[in-house]
This record gives sequence, structure tokens and C-alpha cells, in this order.
Amino acid sequence: MKNRTERIYYDYNTAEPFKAEILECHPFNDKSAHIILNKTIFFPEGGGQPSDRGTINGIPVLDVTEKDGEILHLLSSGSTEMPKTGSAELVLDMRRRRDFSQIHTGQHLLSAVILRMTGVPTVSMHLGDENCTIDVDTAAINDENLLVAEEAVADAIEENLPVTIHLCPPEDLSSFPLRKPPPMGDEVIRVVEIKGHDFIACCGTHVKSTAEIGLLRIYFAEKYKGMTRISFSAGRRLLRDSRLLRQNALTVSKTLSVPINETGQGLLDYMEKVSLNDRRLKSLEEYAVRIKSEALIARVAAAKDQTNPVIIVESYTEEEINEVMNIGKTAIKECALKEGNQKQNGAVFILASEQNLKFAAFSSVKDFDLRPCLKDPLEKLGGKGGGGASFFQGSFTTKEDLETFLGLVRKL
Repeated sequence: MKNRTERIYYDYNTAEPFKAEILECHPFNDKSAHIILNKTIFFPEGGGQPSDRGTINGIPVLDVTEKDGEILHLLSSGSTEMPKTGSAELVLDMRRRRDFSQIHTGQHLLSAVILRMTGVPTVSMHLGDENCTIDVDTAAINDENLLVAEEAVADAIEENLPVTIHLCPPEDLSSFPLRKPPPMGDEVIRVVEIKGHDFIACCGTHVKSTAEIGLLRIYFAEKYKGMTRISFSAGRRLLRDSRLLRQNALTVSKTLSVPINETGQGLLDYMEKVSLNDRRLKSLEEYAVRIKSEALIARVAAAKDQTNPVIIVESYTEEEINEVMNIGKTAIKECALKEGNQKQNGAVFILASEQNLKFAAFSSVKDFDLRPCLKDPLEKLGGKGGGGASFFQGSFTTKEDLETFLGLVRKL
């Protein structure tokens, strides 16, 4: 038997407990179940609007959906025993109900205003806990259009226009200038009217007048699949957002030592200084790498044994592995150039970063393989790494292991 649940959620707008009967309980496991009631005050997800929340016998309602005519209430009991068939006390989360009623009615008004101003219809919409959007069928809406639309919505909100629900039947659906065609197959279609602005078939919950929307803000718009996706918010959410933005603005204002209404320019000025400092720092880092690589090359040139590759082992205390890698790459490249000019024999650099407990080895000698020298001590000390004949890298978990490894390599 279907449609056993009487739907009274449209007319129930209070946090006062409501008495109902549990007809069926279908457990998923020990902690969650779907409940079917004889009456429900919880709006099931539909029409782009998420479902209501609340409690049934003190157990949180996580979701409400409709499937094959049945309204299913998903409960999560935690450590509480799941309710059985019989009497139930329902409590509606009125803050959430009011939130989505404001948002949904605001969306109707925004879509109607944009249609009237531009002739562009809303194709789809999404109402979420954090983000709300509408997709309008054009890629040509600009910031000026959005500002005018936002002001027009604000005017309609301040006019405190009635929001009326029409049921068809008994009313005649053809008598309403609907903004878009109604869904097919429903026996009764709810038409939501915002006086002077909009008629639309909708199964969601709404406020009774535009003044109850409170305020609507368009955040931004972006191109999306040949259309324009408009992000917006409305109602009491904007109070929360205003608090958060104010707190963030105060933090930026104090950090930059600028008035709160000048934080935008203050941040741009700060970022310009950061960019200059970054370029200066990069130049100094490149200079430091060059100096350190030249020191390695000088050690190679000073080596007395010119018949074998010169092996240099160096550990850096402050430099991180990325800088150590750059030092090694620069030094080995210079050595290769000098070898080509026959000014110097080949070199091998084994360089370590104490900061990261990592090392990198470089060789400019064609017939010299790094792996036999490094793999055995690396594995014996529990290090990880690998590489080829001319480049090898690895890491350790303790500074002691890294130092022991370097000591063993120096003895080779």
C-alpha cells in the first residue's frame, strides 16, 4: 500500500512536538533505519530543495526522501535503541526549515526578476547547505546586469509582497502565467505566486511574504556549459556571512595596519611587496647556490689524485633538500663542461640535507656507477632510495643514521 503518510509539512511551521504513529521500521543496521509514519511534518527532498531535519522520539532525522509514493525518514540512533512501531513524537528543526524557505522563495524572486529584465530563463537551480546557484540560459550577463537585478529583488523584498500557494485542481492551472511548464503526472500541482513578479509550479517550502526573505545577495557569476551560473544567498545566512566577513576584515585590517574600509588596497600593496621580496629572495638563493657549487668545484680542482674520479661528500645543516639538489646540479654541470675542455677529471658529489634527512649523489664520470657505493650502506642502515649510475638519492628516519651513512661513504 502506497501513499500511507499524510503530508502536513506545508502547514506545520513550529518547533512544537507533533504526535504521529510509526507504521513501519526498516533497519539498515543496529544504528540506522528508515521509518514510515502515518503523518509527517518533515519535507522530503524534492524540487531542488534538501529535506527537513529534526528528531523522531529524540533520534536525529538525517534525511527524508520519497520513493514509490512512500516517504522514508532516515534515522541514526547512535547508542539509543531504534524506535519500533507505535506512537512517536516529531520535532521539526525550524531554523533549517526557515532557512530553506527563505532561500527557495528568494530564488523564485531572483529568477523572475532576471527573466523580466533580460528575457533569459532559469534552466536549473541548486539549493545547498553552503552554496546556492541558478543557471540562466545565456553567457552574456555582466556585473551591471547582476547589480540591477539584486537591487530589484531588494525592492520587492521591502514591498512585503504576499507569497500565495495555489492548488491545481481545484484551481485551473491554465489560468496562471507560469514562468516554465509544470511537471507532468502529478494529480495536484502547487503553484507559488509572488504578487506582481512570479508564478511557478513548485513542491518546495516557502515564506508567506517577500519581507520574510530578509535580504538576498548575488555573490558572483561564472560561465558554465554555455550558460551563466549565478551564486547567491538569502535570509539569515547573510547574517552569519556578514559576521564572518567582518571578523576576517578586522584581522586583515589589524595585520596590515590599514582602516577596515581600505583592506582591499592594503592587501594589494602588501602582495606587491611580497612579490618584490620573493624576486629578491630568489636572486639571493640563486647566488647562494652558485657560491656553494663553486666551493665544491674548487675542492675538486684542489684534489691531488688526478687519476681517479674525485669524490666529494658534504652535509649541509640549514639547507633543505631542494637547495642541496640545485647545488649538486649546478656543480656537476660545471664539472662536465670542464671535463669537455680537458681541464679537470670527473667528479662525484654526495650531498646531504640535515634538515630533511635526505641525500643526493651526482656523477659526471661516464664509466663510474654510483649504485655499488651507495645501495649497500643505505640498506644496512634502513634507509630508502634508489637511482641510476649517474644520479642516486635516498632518505633516513634519524640524523644519526644519515651521519653514519655519510661516514661509511667517506671511507670508500
